[in-house]
Amino acid sequence: MKYSDVDTIAAISTGMGSAGIGIVRLSGERSAQIADKIFKGVSGVPLTRAQNQKLYYGHIIDPQTGQTVDEVLVAYMRGPNSYTAEDVVEINCHGGIVPTGKILDLVINGGARHAQPGEFTKRAFLNGRIDLTQAESVMDVIGAKSEKALQLSVEQLNGSLKKRLKKIDDVLIDVLVLIESNLDYPEYDIEELTKEKVLAHIDEALELIENLIENGKNSAVFRNGIKTVILGKPNVGKSSLLNLLTDNERAIVTEIPGTTRDIIEESIIIDSVPFILTDTAGIRQTENVVEQIGVERSLEYASHADLILFLKESGQKLSEDERQIIDGLDPDKTIFVSNKSDLSLEELENWHKISVKNESGIKELKKQMVDLVMQGQVEASQSSVLLNERQMSLLRQTRDILKHAREGVLIDLPEEIYSIEINEALENLRAITGESIGTDVIDTIFERFCIGK
Repeated sequence: MKYSDVDTIAAISTGMGSAGIGIVRLSGERSAQIADKIFKGVSGVPLTRAQNQKLYYGHIIDPQTGQTVDEVLVAYMRGPNSYTAEDVVEINCHGGIVPTGKILDLVINGGARHAQPGEFTKRAFLNGRIDLTQAESVMDVIGAKSEKALQLSVEQLNGSLKKRLKKIDDVLIDVLVLIESNLDYPEYDIEELTKEKVLAHIDEALELIENLIENGKNSAVFRNGIKTVILGKPNVGKSSLLNLLTDNERAIVTEIPGTTRDIIEESIIIDSVPFILTDTAGIRQTENVVEQIGVERSLEYASHADLILFLKESGQKLSEDERQIIDGLDPDKTIFVSNKSDLSLEELENWHKISVKNESGIKELKKQMVDLVMQGQVEASQSSVLLNERQMSLLRQTRDILKHAREGVLIDLPEEIYSIEINEALENLRAITGESIGTDVIDTIFERFCIGK
């Protein structure tokens, strides 16, 4: 069913389940009129004549039965000074499925329609209050896995990425103006177009783009978390290490080899970096079908991991199975850990010694995990940004188009040719902010949002 963007929409904007407060939100030109059908404020002032951005105390009354549904506080925010830049009403009621659900039913019966996923934020974008990078950062705020991810998401919501993209946009506009002026008005006294000037503009734009891409790569760890797999033979302490790192008895620990047969995941944060820890089945040759499936899953998870903690028992020689596994691991993303060092004085080169039993070496292991991931740069700089896959892909495409245009300048192609490519790069760049993008792409982006946002 095709919905109109001028409909008044409504949704529950807080999480489902028991809570102190729940919020039912309306947006659209009839928001106050619809809410007035069910809201009776103690002040007697209808919302259509209420003061802007002020809370009103009262009750929600079912107009069919006259019964009181809930005691509420209601805010009316007139557009364009609201989240959607439209008239918005927010009904603050008691949290819980029944009161919020009942109030939502009443406003729907009063003339609103159910909001689609992300429709409130989509309206904020379509009404020009935010650009697409800010809209997408809303979900980053909601899904932040660490304080640093939250900080970066809020900065992006306030326009940090938008400002950096604007700098690139300005550089491309400047060079296009220079090219087009010389092509269209050669008889006028216009700044002379030279190969050096065009290359200087393209190089400046490329440098800004490369910095943004690299910055986005480094800060991606705060968005996604580091997929970390604990790998090793049975009974070397993998589950104990998971429990110790997470400070939680998440995995079953016994003296019986092969206890862990399924994948266990837990999340931790070390120095603002989120890690998604995975305890895997012990790697060994086995006739047990169930255990063998666990082993195969372990190797599959390891092949897609960002970081591997390979665990062995101190004082024990590496088995042939272990050597084969180690040979297939990427040393740049693997930390080799020797457990039970309390039982041996053996010195292992390039192996990090720990004792899960005595909890020794764990602090140093955590530091090594962060250093390996961030290459010593734990804190993202003030210019860090969070780039999602769509934004990163468009930036790479823009970079590649500009590089091709640069080659055309170097071999003295006509200005008309490489100016087309620079224009294409500009359009590609503007697709990131939503200035140049199809409605089908916009719909797909906002469909990923939760209802009520």
